[in-house]
Amino acid sequence: MKKAIGYVRVSTDKQVEEGISIDAQINKISAWASLNDYELIHIYKDEGISGVSLEKREGMQKALDEIKKGMVLVCYSLSRVSRDVVDTLRISEIIEKKGADLVSLSEKIDTTGASGKMIFNMLAVFNQFERDQVAERTQLAMQYKKSQDQVYSPTPYGYVRQGSKLIIHPEEASNICRIKKMYEEGQGYTAISRILNAEKIRTKTGKLWKASTVHFLLQRSNITPERLLEEVE
Repeated sequence: MKKAIGYVRVSTDKQVEEGISIDAQINKISAWASLNDYELIHIYKDEGISGVSLEKREGMQKALDEIKKGMVLVCYSLSRVSRDVVDTLRISEIIEKKGADLVSLSEKIDTTGASGKMIFNMLAVFNQFERDQVAERTQLAMQYKKSQDQVYSPTPYGYVRQGSKLIIHPEEASNICRIKKMYEEGQGYTAISRILNAEKIRTKTGKLWKASTVHFLLQRSNITPERLLEEVE
């Protein structure tokens, strides 16, 4: 009897509401295996994990380790496999080198044939395009809200929420001005983070500062000493 391995993934609660929950995906895969006379050996899961990075998905890595020649990896849709075109093609290459195939139920892709392989590669590119568009729209929306001092999530360091507006938090804003001054005086990201941690100044989430956190803050914050002075007055 032919053998198959299933793979399911959800990254948000919204996906559960839209009908592509873990259970819904499992039911679809199980029904396909039964209908096509495949023995479904195991279904690997990645719950609450983004499809952007393969390295962070233990379920997918186990599925790829388990799959053997002549077997099939079955998923509900290509977007469950990956949201990144490079990782999607990498997964496809791993499966192909093992002499196995991939079946995606939503797109009706079956790589046992040449046309299935072609469609798979095309849809991988479209998936990447869709993800890039969403990221671009989100970034533009956040930039607009930031320029209008409107609330967006998460609340940036230096501000507090007040209704639909972001109001400057004097203490945090003062810290930002100090961080900018230290940077202008030649202090590096790591040195600045060490100073902040030594003084027990915490980030917005209460965590320790890192070089990357300082870098991000300096790149994104629009708070200046002049603006802080205006707010205080």
